Amino acid sequence: MESLPAIFMDLAIILVAAGVITVVFKWLKQPLVLGYILAGFFIGPYFPWFPAITDAANIHVWSDIGIVFLMFGLGLEFSIKKLKKVGATGAITAFTELAIMFLIGSSVGKILGFQAMECTFLGCMLSISSTSIIIKSFDDLKLKQQKFTSTVTAVLVVEDLIAVLLLVVLSTVSVSRSFDGGELVGQIVKLVFFLVAWFVFGIYLIPTFLRWMRKYMSEETLLILAVGLCFGMVVLASHAGFSTALGAFVMGAILSETIEADVIHRIVTPLKNLFGAVFFVSVGMLVDPTVLVKYIVPILVIALTIIIFKSLAATIGVTLSGRPLKTAVQSGFCFCQIGEFSFIIAGLGLSFKVISETLYPLIVSVSILTTFVTPYMIKGALPFYNWLEPKIPTALKRRLDQYAENAHKDSGNTASLQSFIRKQLTNILIHGVILIAIALLSTSLLRPLLDKIFEDAHIPQIWSRITGMGGTLLLMAPFLWAVAVKNVSKQRLKEMFETYRHSQAVVIPMLLLRYFVALFVVGLVVGSYVNLAVGFLMVIAVMVVMGVLFSRRVNGFYTQIEERFFSNFNSRQAQASFRIPKGMENEFGMERLRMTQYSPLAGKTLKEGNLRDRYGANVVTIERGDNIIDLPGKDDLLMPGDLVTVIGTEEQVSKIRADIEVEADMLVHDRSNHELHMYRYRVDADGPLCGMEIKNSTLSHHRAMVIAIERGGQKIVNPDRDTVFMPGDMLWFISPEEMTLKGFESKLIKI
Repeated sequence: MESLPAIFMDLAIILVAAGVITVVFKWLKQPLVLGYILAGFFIGPYFPWFPAITDAANIHVWSDIGIVFLMFGLGLEFSIKKLKKVGATGAITAFTELAIMFLIGSSVGKILGFQAMECTFLGCMLSISSTSIIIKSFDDLKLKQQKFTSTVTAVLVVEDLIAVLLLVVLSTVSVSRSFDGGELVGQIVKLVFFLVAWFVFGIYLIPTFLRWMRKYMSEETLLILAVGLCFGMVVLASHAGFSTALGAFVMGAILSETIEADVIHRIVTPLKNLFGAVFFVSVGMLVDPTVLVKYIVPILVIALTIIIFKSLAATIGVTLSGRPLKTAVQSGFCFCQIGEFSFIIAGLGLSFKVISETLYPLIVSVSILTTFVTPYMIKGALPFYNWLEPKIPTALKRRLDQYAENAHKDSGNTASLQSFIRKQLTNILIHGVILIAIALLSTSLLRPLLDKIFEDAHIPQIWSRITGMGGTLLLMAPFLWAVAVKNVSKQRLKEMFETYRHSQAVVIPMLLLRYFVALFVVGLVVGSYVNLAVGFLMVIAVMVVMGVLFSRRVNGFYTQIEERFFSNFNSRQAQASFRIPKGMENEFGMERLRMTQYSPLAGKTLKEGNLRDRYGANVVTIERGDNIIDLPGKDDLLMPGDLVTVIGTEEQVSKIRADIEVEADMLVHDRSNHELHMYRYRVDADGPLCGMEIKNSTLSHHRAMVIAIERGGQKIVNPDRDTVFMPGDMLWFISPEEMTLKGFESKLIKI
């Protein structure tokens, strides 16, 4: 008999142990992620009384897949629009936390006697929070839709991007023992380039493809396609030199802007839960009790440093970004742990032999301890704020409120100029990335292909180069027009000059930068195809740009491309009943909630549910299959499976969500105490049922249901209510209660 591969036994041990222990944690009402970690410890190599994993390499692969699904699910839940809305908060908080924790972490390392390079690595490890732990804790605590979680997610995304750059910096420092600023700038440019390219091309192509295929897709095909796209982006990110987690998040964020996002999230969630469990179990397998005992003092010192100062640093960062103190405290208390990126940084230090071998298990142990604390810190944030708020001096509280209120306000003229600068830089960035991406694809793929085709056809190479150059410039034409000409008019420039007296010093360089980008890209393409003098390249570039300037056809073609892009980008938002005005977005929230069969509101009318008085929120739309009820009336029903769009404040929506999206206490219920009784009865000529219709018989008084009548060797299944009982009929019926037919008990047989 062929031996079973070790991976089968390992997965059986992992999933059975995780299942049993997490049931206990569910019973204890503790976060499941802690149960997974404890399960990993029990089946790990350091706990000898249970079967140990035999193939750790395979488990590492499965845990990597778990990270991919966790980040993919995160991307599906966090739209690009939300990232834009809280992007400044995320950046300010992440950099504030990074600076504070790097200084504190390095100082703690020196106090504990670590070497200088070890202190540098320790500071970096303590700066990056665990995205997977925080997101899993949000899932377990049912906090994903809270307002502060979007702020936390934005910070986590920025931190992950910073972590990618830290890996580059630390690699350079480890090899050369010096800091290479040029390489860091290069990595930042590379990261921005790929992110913009992925989002722009992804938003333009993927929703369009899904729209074409929508009527041919089932849940099965949509699941396969979504997971395929996710791993495709993971491969692209890996080839580009970035983490697999970043690639999975990017694809999730792209798909989050499609109409299919809710369905994809629902069908991917079981996979995310499965592989996420394997990841957290694999983390628990790294716990070594001997390390905990031997290095208990450094572990506790570093863990307390993270829990106290990392939470404080994040709270300070969110406050500096202009968020209210309540949001700052709730957000800051989430950043009280380190995770997967800290492991990667520690592994990098080991590979370059710049840190001691004891630092890695020490960091793993610290990560485990802080992971255990995370759910309790998140739950304790609001009680801590409620305790702290009355103790804050009134003057300080007034200043904090005023700072938060004024943080996002701009004076009129300055706001106009800043808006102009933002639009110009965004235009240059997006279209510049598109143009460079087209140029790179042309030179790396199109040029070799055309050279081979023309060579096989015995045509001089110059013609393949001219063909490639002309086709590439033609494809670039709409985007060249956009980067050089779009939104530039004499009237617009006149308004800018009149609005802000020093605007010439900003507007003119911006316009020159746009023209330079267009000329540079054209020169890059021409120079890659034909080796001519630089001056001749610039002449050609100017000629092409001038041709683009006056081409109405190019203008119209670009407009079509832009309209399709924004249609795709806003497709999910377009499903909303209406759009909340920009000035009221902070006061109101609108969510589509799925009514479950366990909801106390299911089966009730809006009047019976008394939603407006009980919750303060309004129901603006009820979606039931293909039927959409806008502004439902008081007599409209709420049914299980309905998509209910509600509008209200954060507190109001959270309150009604708890009563609409109700989960079952048990997935399976025992019906042994609710059994229906089946009976058989023969109708006699002088019996009480003979000659009576089913609807008028005494059976109806006992809530009995006749399911069959055997008459003359034939069976009448589910007879009509008007059927008359005849002598000799054999009745088969069911009833929820024990029953007898008075005087004919001997004729009634219970089956």
